[in-house]
Amino acid sequence: QLQLAESGGGSVQPGGSLRLSCVASGFTLDDVAMGWFRQAPGKEREAIGCISNSGVTTNYEAASAEGRFTISRDNTKNMMYLQIHSTNFADAAVYYCAGGIFNYCVTWGSARFDSWGHGTQVTVSS
Repeated sequence: QLQLAESGGGSVQPGGSLRLSCVASGFTLDDVAMGWFRQAPGKEREAIGCISNSGVTTNYEAASAEGRFTISRDNTKNMMYLQIHSTNFADAAVYYCAGGIFNYCVTWGSARFDSWGHGTQVTVSS
């Protein structure tokens, strides 16, 4: 069973950068597409992006990513990353990584992901 755990959250100033990590265990990542989601207080969970099993392709949800997010992965280390640039107050949320047994992020809504981490909190404050 695929297990995921996020790390790297914390407090960041507006305009700063942050890199979140997601470590996977219990399953080979070669057959797993992975994604990042976030949920701000009082709001629904929103998708950020999805990365294919091999890491060759990534698809971003434009509304939330706004060109400031970069997803990457290293299957040799069982890791996935989310780099956030030019943070703003709207980025404050709990960030979740997710994994699903599919290869390409053609359709990748939250329902396609079977495994979720517990989340890591990102706070934006000046």
